[in-house]
Amino acid sequence: MEFAFLAVAAFLAGLIDAVAGGGGLVQVPALFSTYPNMSPATLIGTTKVASMAGTFNAAARYARTVKIYWGATGPALVAAFVFAMAGAWTLTMIPAEPLRKALPFVLLVLLAYTVAKKDLGTEHAPSLTGGRERLAALLTGASIGFYDGVFGPGTGSFLMIVFVRVFGYDFLHASASSKVVNLATNLAALLLLASKGHVWWQLGLVMAVANVAGSQVGSKLALRHGSRFVRKVFIVVVSALIVKTAYDAFLR
Repeated sequence: MEFAFLAVAAFLAGLIDAVAGGGGLVQVPALFSTYPNMSPATLIGTTKVASMAGTFNAAARYARTVKIYWGATGPALVAAFVFAMAGAWTLTMIPAEPLRKALPFVLLVLLAYTVAKKDLGTEHAPSLTGGRERLAALLTGASIGFYDGVFGPGTGSFLMIVFVRVFGYDFLHASASSKVVNLATNLAALLLLASKGHVWWQLGLVMAVANVAGSQVGSKLALRHGSRFVRKVFIVVVSALIVKTAYDAFLR
């Protein structure tokens, strides 16, 4: 029964993640609530198996249809991989509780900004070039990559808003680039946590199959309906994540 419940959670996470990011806020709490006495590092490591599979599927699907702008995506990917591995190592050493408590407030700021800027992410107009673009991409990859390694939920949403706000992408192109970078963070964290024995492979593989199925549905919806659809789903998802993360951090 536990595996079936977590497979459903992984399917929903893959669908949400493919459209607007934030699938980890479905998958991670589901796993933590099902196995509350298991090591947090092992639970996070197990979710990375599912997340990496779903993100790879979504990234591949986007790459066949949406142009990936590698000037920003490439440096962000490299920095994200390195710092996600550092974050995963940190996870094995310290508790993630402070991040859990800060997350709903960060998401609230992100939501308020997105709602206030009604045209944000509706047009694709890359705004940075050259050294400024590379520097912004490296800083983005380093900061969000470290966060994904040490905790993770909401990473896709954070990446999307940065690609929209900082780099001038529309939501569809931002979603495509965020999937590529998120794939690197998931892979790095998985490699580090697996090397330390913090992965429950049987459960992770069951969740991976379900996550891929969800990501197929989600990426198909995003590509069919475009940036305005992705923006609407993004606002709904982040609103739900604020409620969920606040409840988990302060009331549960």
